[in-house]
Amino acid sequence: MAERAARILQDIGAIDASAWNRCANPAGAEYNPFLDHRFLHALEASGSVTADTGWQPFHVVLSPGDGSVDEAIGVVPMYLKSHSRGEFVFDAGWADAFYRAGGRYYPKLQVSIPFTPATGRRLLTATIDDAETEDQLLAAAVTVAKQIEVSSVHLTFLPEAQWRRAVSAGCLQRVDTQFHWLNDNYATFDDFLKQLSSKKRKNIRRERREALAGDITIEWLTGTITEAQWDAFYGFYLDTGNRKWGTPYLNREFFSRIGETMGDRILLIMCKRAGRYIAGAINFIGDAALFGRNWGCIEDHRFLHFEACYYQAIDFAIARGLDRVEAGAQGAHKLARGYMPKPTYSAHWIRDPRLRDAVDRYLNDERRYVARDIAYVEERHSPFRQHADSARGDGDDLI
Repeated sequence: MAERAARILQDIGAIDASAWNRCANPAGAEYNPFLDHRFLHALEASGSVTADTGWQPFHVVLSPGDGSVDEAIGVVPMYLKSHSRGEFVFDAGWADAFYRAGGRYYPKLQVSIPFTPATGRRLLTATIDDAETEDQLLAAAVTVAKQIEVSSVHLTFLPEAQWRRAVSAGCLQRVDTQFHWLNDNYATFDDFLKQLSSKKRKNIRRERREALAGDITIEWLTGTITEAQWDAFYGFYLDTGNRKWGTPYLNREFFSRIGETMGDRILLIMCKRAGRYIAGAINFIGDAALFGRNWGCIEDHRFLHFEACYYQAIDFAIARGLDRVEAGAQGAHKLARGYMPKPTYSAHWIRDPRLRDAVDRYLNDERRYVARDIAYVEERHSPFRQHADSARGDGDDLI
């Protein structure tokens, strides 16, 4: 194998978009919009992802030894973090325990897509399933961690294959759960409803009727999205962010940038009443999946959140022939709306052996709990008829 060199870029603009995308979404791979240079560049150029916000870009680029970064054969979206916010894989407890034991957890390195709990490749290679290059990329990330003496490297929302390979680099394995809707070749929403238990089917039909009471209408916006429409959505986003965690992560410029550069990969589901937008949800369109991201509203209407975020997403996925809807983090309430639990994977390299051993013990227990929980939900609480008919009773449904 020819000699290869790993470099660190603190600005994704320092690599040509075509060179990055050649590795991020190569031929034969399922296109993931969050790995696209346009998405990551919008985060940085807008000022949403910077050292000042606690997300200093520290991207790994692997090239032939005498080649430029634009000849990359592998890349890794990586960030030097001064906190654990915006990751959706929670390690603040580890940081607190290490601090009380006299250690320093921050800064750390995070291999992820900022503010985006969606599974995708993180060790990005120009050739699919290039295990040797993936190993070199992970080794480079760990080497950087050792050189700059940070506490840890965290690779979050990995595909299972990369999660398993990370063990060879000394990473610990973590598992969590999301809820995804799977398209069983449905031609219509009613085809999907027919597969649900009677109770769930009736509840969904009632929720959809009540959500649109009061002359609320729904618009799908994709392709060209106006600045006025982005203004309306950003107001919804701010409302949700201010109520949930205080300071929203993304600024207004970010939305203008992605609207201009990748509007064809965006679906805004906007709700209108009395001539003005009152609520909306943003989704990103992959080759096989619709990724639900953010929701907000300026008027409260019962069930409108479920309609805009879950049912309209299903309608769109059926219309586009997409395989699935990934509705983001959290939400056992999604189960009653036809979304089933799926495992998510992360890998963690920890430099201090004391902290590593403690986290390892914790993760061993956590993995067993998550596996049991997924199995129990699938067996006892599935909304689908073939499962519901075999479960004992209907009185303990998750809603």
